Amino acid sequence: MLLRLAYLTVTNAFAALRLLPMNDRDKEVEILTLRHQVTVVERQLGADRVKFAPTDRALLSALLAPLPGEVVRRLRLLVQPETVLRWHRDLMRQRHTRLCRPKRPGRPRTIRSIRLLILRLVRENPSWGYRRVHGELAALGIKVAAATVWEILKAEGIGLTPGRSATTWADFLRSQADALLACDFIETVTPNGQRQYILAVIEHATRRVRVLGTTAHPTAHWVGQATRNLAMDLEDAGATVNYLIRDRDSKFPALFDQILSDTGIQVVLSGIRIPRMNSVMEHWVQTCRHELLDRTLIWNERHLRQALREFEHHHNTHRPHQAMNQAAPLRAVPEPITDPGRITRLDIRRHDRLGGVIHEYCHAA
Repeated sequence: MLLRLAYLTVTNAFAALRLLPMNDRDKEVEILTLRHQVTVVERQLGADRVKFAPTDRALLSALLAPLPGEVVRRLRLLVQPETVLRWHRDLMRQRHTRLCRPKRPGRPRTIRSIRLLILRLVRENPSWGYRRVHGELAALGIKVAAATVWEILKAEGIGLTPGRSATTWADFLRSQADALLACDFIETVTPNGQRQYILAVIEHATRRVRVLGTTAHPTAHWVGQATRNLAMDLEDAGATVNYLIRDRDSKFPALFDQILSDTGIQVVLSGIRIPRMNSVMEHWVQTCRHELLDRTLIWNERHLRQALREFEHHHNTHRPHQAMNQAAPLRAVPEPITDPGRITRLDIRRHDRLGGVIHEYCHAA
């Protein structure tokens, strides 16, 4: 006890000696600093660590800024003197930033509709760069800088990568749909075990199907004659076809490609075991099997030819297609019924094909 009292007496005596060379202003600053530290500690009693709020940091740095560094280091502070000096530097930096802030604001943000239009142009035209997009916007009367277009594409993670400029198979099908045909062989079996082969083609644009013929022996001569009939049919219809997609089936002889090449039609082979490359034709094959072949007992080639003729007429003139907004290849969608009285008096008649295998519905005359 006595030793502790002696220690405190000597310590305070030296502290009093340290205050002698200090002027009244430095003493008042030290008193205010210590008082504020006591206030901070009282405000956070029970806390594991004393935390200074931004206002506390600003006040302490403002109070201790006029004092020399040696005096600040001798004060009894809860933080390191270097920390207080850093607080003061940050405070001055913020003040300098506010004073040097330009009076005029920066470039305004691009209107959202323009941003969406830029992204739409790039999505619909993968080969366009930012300058090509900028030129299209200028043609539309939209004033925007080329650098702004580049910044928008960069922010969305869209760059001039090789993948953007490459043409995908789906893009090729969409761009060439008006001049594109697809064909395939369909196989079915009669009750006596005889295999029958069906050769059919479909137009990508209109989804119109042409059944070229059926045979039990698809020889090169038979396929060639069916191909010549197709070429004459397309010529009579005035159809302009540039490409025909087929698989690598061995039933397609070299004569098949040669006849089409002479008429100006280029044959495009689909990949091995990639039915999606000929998806339109494959979809029709599945439809034909599901709605006709799997529900009909085919007796012979003559019966198969008659059934396919009925199904072809049903497909081209009546059956709605989702890809064509529920229209048929040779029939447009009728005008919707808006008269409430007519809706309440609906008189729908059913027309059967192939003995009721296929049903067609229409309004009574």
